[in-house]
Amino acid sequence: MPATLTKEDRNNMDLMEKIAAGGLIFDGAMGSMLFAEGLSGGKPSELWNIEQPETIEKIHRAYFDAGADVATTNTFGATPFKLEKSGITADAGEINRSGVEAARRAAGPGNFVAGDIGPLGEMLRPAGMLDPEQAVDHFARQAAILEEAGVDLFIIETFFDLNEILAALQGIKKVSGKPVFATMTFQKKAKGFFTLMGNSPGDSMKRLVDCGASVVGANCSLASDTMITLAQKIRESVDSPVIIQPNAGAPESIGDIIRYPETASFFAENIAKIKALGVEVVGGCCGTTPDFIREIAS
Repeated sequence: MPATLTKEDRNNMDLMEKIAAGGLIFDGAMGSMLFAEGLSGGKPSELWNIEQPETIEKIHRAYFDAGADVATTNTFGATPFKLEKSGITADAGEINRSGVEAARRAAGPGNFVAGDIGPLGEMLRPAGMLDPEQAVDHFARQAAILEEAGVDLFIIETFFDLNEILAALQGIKKVSGKPVFATMTFQKKAKGFFTLMGNSPGDSMKRLVDCGASVVGANCSLASDTMITLAQKIRESVDSPVIIQPNAGAPESIGDIIRYPETASFFAENIAKIKALGVEVVGGCCGTTPDFIREIAS
């Protein structure tokens, strides 16, 4: 690949070629943006895919205009299982398809749409009551809808149980051959970084790669400066591309308002340090906005 690529060159590349040539920039938070648009705290954000699709499209477009290469669909909590469990009577297929359509309308040449899948909200055995085989089927149901709707890739994110994210990966692989980006959320402990279930980053990333994930990494929970150390550990543990999406700091509650303290420039400085470690794919999680992505892109 040439050292300097024109915009047209990048537009004509496929997903993995872009990663190899210079990496990718994912978008930032969806929830923070929706709350700013008036979403109430008790309402699942995924319902806005069918109730206010123009708002979802506007947010995706703002991220693309800021320099993001990839839009993450507003389908994080839209597995049919989780929607039914939450008492949502709207059709899960319509919610997922509308989420993909909104992102696709906003995407321009060379941009990608990532079908977003989050945890089921139910613990797997032996910690909970859900059988792993059932979890695989639940994830496959959502993945099949997203696949049919035309996503370019999948992102399974914010998982804290290695067994559950492996079930999600297996479910997607049953219905699609498209790349899967897999990220887990870790906390910093006295002895290092671990998920709530005690999974370590190195072992988790290796298992995900061995089971077919195209890109692996971490998102959420940690501020951008703390994420640098975790990113280094993940980068050293695998040869596959790595994705890192920190929060804009630790959330602070002011009355009913939750704010994140990091500025876009501070966040981007830390993302530059993460990129310098050899991390190919970056973006933002909770509290980040198009301003954060614009600062990263610049």
